[in-house]
Amino acid sequence: MTLEEIREQENTMENADRVQSAGAALEELLIAAKKQDYLTVGVYESAKVMNVDPDSVAFCVLATDEEYECDIALQIHFTLIQAFCFDNDINVVRVNDIDRLASLVGADDSGESKDAHCILVTSPSANPWKDPALDKLSLFCEESRSAYDWVPTVTLPER
Repeated sequence: MTLEEIREQENTMENADRVQSAGAALEELLIAAKKQDYLTVGVYESAKVMNVDPDSVAFCVLATDEEYECDIALQIHFTLIQAFCFDNDINVVRVNDIDRLASLVGADDSGESKDAHCILVTSPSANPWKDPALDKLSLFCEESRSAYDWVPTVTLPER
């Protein structure tokens, strides 16, 4: 095994640990934000919040799975949301397990699961909310951008 192959293997293992750590931080963040009522769930609802008060958005999660990969309308929404987030310095991650994400954010008042394709973590502008998990995810996004991964994919921990 050459030195380059060893370094590549180490980088792959280190990257897998980073993604796993980011997944755990995302889970912590969503649970904490839900308790504080700082979550906006759904593509349409998220667009409304971004339009009315973009400064209140602290983090954005976009979720899809194989069933929705070919949904052109959803992909257009994602492109527009990502562009808005980049213009407003909002960190964005992707999650490939929409069912797991939907279980984390819960169901609506009628008992049906919410549209978890887009989730915003908001924070009141007057009294910004600080969370260690949000700091970890911000650092993860910053490191990913430095490696030209503009919207990193995060894997949520299994339950």
